[in-house]
Amino acid sequence: MGESKASTLLLIIVFILDVIAFGLAVAAEQRRSTAKVVPDPNSEYTYCVYDSDIATGYGVGAFLFLFVSQALIMGATRCLCCGRSLRPGGSRAWAIVLFIATWLTFIIAEACFVGGAARNAYHTKYRGFYQVTNLSCETLRKGVFAAGASFTVFTLILSELYYVSFARSKEGGWTPYGRESAIGMSSFP
Repeated sequence: MGESKASTLLLIIVFILDVIAFGLAVAAEQRRSTAKVVPDPNSEYTYCVYDSDIATGYGVGAFLFLFVSQALIMGATRCLCCGRSLRPGGSRAWAIVLFIATWLTFIIAEACFVGGAARNAYHTKYRGFYQVTNLSCETLRKGVFAAGASFTVFTLILSELYYVSFARSKEGGWTPYGRESAIGMSSFP
């Protein structure tokens, strides 16, 4: 009974962490840095002026929350490869498929967060003459944090399904002989 409560508690904690990561990713997408070209009043040059850089912090926060939730799931299941063997059957097959899918979506989401945060923090300092019209102020492309948010949702769903199927395949366990492992004594005198 204690394991059931612990697994429910783990699923709730992972759900909350992933929802927080999703919220931070959406906030980062909404608060991406924007820039505009401004003339320098003291000379004939122009330069880029950037607004708030809060999206970088939101992206890093989303990265950390998603990382902690993935670490909790993998720690609880011992990353599928360590510990007692799983009982053969459909639950084990689903656990393996969901394990791979969870890691795939997790890596994509984390790449979006790290890349988006790094790119959002990068500010160009180009300077050009007044007459130059092709001055470019580099900003993060729209949709990077949104992609990370969508893969966070996929990771949430897949990791929770993975944990449930792992727990189902772990119940009962598989023993090769079905009896004790000791050598029994014969009944002959």
